[in-house]
Formats: sequence, C-alpha cells, structure tokens
Amino acid sequence: MISREDLARYLHELLRVDAFDDYAPNGLQVQGRARIRRVVSGVTASLELVRRAAELDASALLVHHGWFWRGEDLRVTGQRHLRLKALLQADINLYAYHLPLDAHAELGNNARLAAQLGWQAESHFGRQQLGVLGRAPQATRGELSARLEQVLGRRPLLVGDADSAVGRLAWCTGAAQGWIEQARDAGADTYVSGEISEPTAHFAREMGIAYLACGHHATERYGVQALGEHLAARFGLEHHFIDLDNPA
Repeated sequence: MISREDLARYLHELLRVDAFDDYAPNGLQVQGRARIRRVVSGVTASLELVRRAAELDASALLVHHGWFWRGEDLRVTGQRHLRLKALLQADINLYAYHLPLDAHAELGNNARLAAQLGWQAESHFGRQQLGVLGRAPQATRGELSARLEQVLGRRPLLVGDADSAVGRLAWCTGAAQGWIEQARDAGADTYVSGEISEPTAHFAREMGIAYLACGHHATERYGVQALGEHLAARFGLEHHFIDLDNPA
C-alpha cells in the first residue's frame, strides 16, 4: 500500500509535471481514501469508468483525460455532477496526467505507441517537444496503415498515396492533427496522430505529406496502462486497466 500523498509526490516527479504548461491540473484532482492498494487505470474519467472502478473497490483511478479543463464551465451540474457524485460516494482518488503522460520517454503515450508498432524514435518537434520523429519498419504507407489497423483494432483514415514510401515518420497521439505543418517542417514524409479535422486533409495534400488518423482513444490506450503497471510493480499495488470502447 501507499499513501495518497506519497503516490501524488512520486507521480509528480516521475512524470516531470512542472515542466509542462497544460490545459488541466495534473496530479490528484479529487481526494479519496487515505491509503491506496488497488488502482484502476483508463483513458478518460467517464462516468462508466468511475462506476467500474467503484465495483472493483478501487482506492485510486488513474487516467489520461481527467476533469477541470481550462475554459470549461466550472459549475458542478449535469454530467460533471453525476461523475463527481459517483467518485465521492465511492471514496476514490482521481489522479490525471495529460501532457506529462504523452511525453514520458518510457511510459508515455508516444513512447508506448511506438513500442507497440516497432517504431524507432530519433528526435522531437513541436510545442514542448511532444511530437516524435523517427522510422517505421514498413516500406509503404499502405503497409503502415495495415499494421496500425492490426495493432489498434480499427482502420486508420489515410490521406495520401498508399503505395508511396513511408519515408521519415512523425507521430503524436490524441488530437495533434494541428501539428501537421510542424511535422512537415521537421522533415516528416508521413504523420500519424489520433484525430482529423476538416483542414487536415487539405494541408496534407498541399504540403505533400501523408496523414493517418488512427483514433484519439486508440492511440492513447497504452501510456496510462503502462503507468499503472509500473506503480503496481514498484509499490506492490493491485492494478486493473479498463479499456472502454470509444470510436473517436
């Protein structure tokens, strides 16, 4: 077991939280019981995930997408009320790590996605150096898309010629489609992220860079799962990763 505060301090140092300017508070977002022995991890702190954690009598819920995002209405009404009520009734601690979990060199979303796919990271680009440049073992973009579908369990949306070479690969999980110009400027020929917006296809075609949208949730399953496993091994905790389907 570990205390609520000791776990927060450990995660703060491990993930270098102070190095990031983020859109939401990283760390302990909602206080629960004082001692932690069972951790449930998941991508997003949805009502269903909170309820599943409560069913498992979890002491802590560890997520990538937490609550209290910058610019949101701060009133505790509607879905926010339902989520918070369920969490407080179960006396579960909510820990959330957004950009620090994306960026961690070993346990982060970008690092774990690369590990799943056999990609080799070489350098970084973009705001706070979150984007990654490297190489993939696949020769063509079509082969890369097929491998992504095999690993992630969903077919990527490919903007570009499937028969063309992958070349230099860039990636950034989640909603990083807006970094396509930065990826191209950093030297990428093919860019992989989670989501796609209306302008993304135009930019890809105009700049001559291929883009693969692979799903926000699908590309960000691996970091929080790896972090939960790390905590379990280090502190002797029980860990359960719950993967709730999300088509986005």
